[in-house]
Amino acid sequence: MRAHHITHGTDAPDSPRRCDGQPPCRPSDVRTAVRRAAAGRCAATGRPYDEEALSDALLVASELTTNAILHGGGVTGYDVDVDGQAVRVSVSDRSDRLPVVSDPLDEQGRRRVGGRGWPIVCRLARDVRVSDLPSGGKRITAVVPVH
Repeated sequence: MRAHHITHGTDAPDSPRRCDGQPPCRPSDVRTAVRRAAAGRCAATGRPYDEEALSDALLVASELTTNAILHGGGVTGYDVDVDGQAVRVSVSDRSDRLPVVSDPLDEQGRRRVGGRGWPIVCRLARDVRVSDLPSGGKRITAVVPVH
């Protein structure tokens, strides 16, 4: 099982890749950024990434982006960086609300649709941080090992 640490702070600057005024950011945009960052790092170091681990980073990118769209008022920015043996994915949105884990069953005991993204992010990432943004909203950063 992968360890994760969740913090909430106010020390994060706005995300470098802004989405305001452009077509809405989609999960595929952030996944493409993850692939490009990993490919660039592979080219620079000559060391390939584990494909299964990279697929974990792609899933985390999708979940963070989808959650920002569904629950955060839309994606306002994102950033992807490869740091040694990990991919760092940050997604910003308009909401100040913290992510929550939903009960998989409703009041009648039926399975709910959705509600699994945040637990997936927390399970696959070794570090997860939620930061308030000075301009309002939040940024969620997840560090996913890729070696």
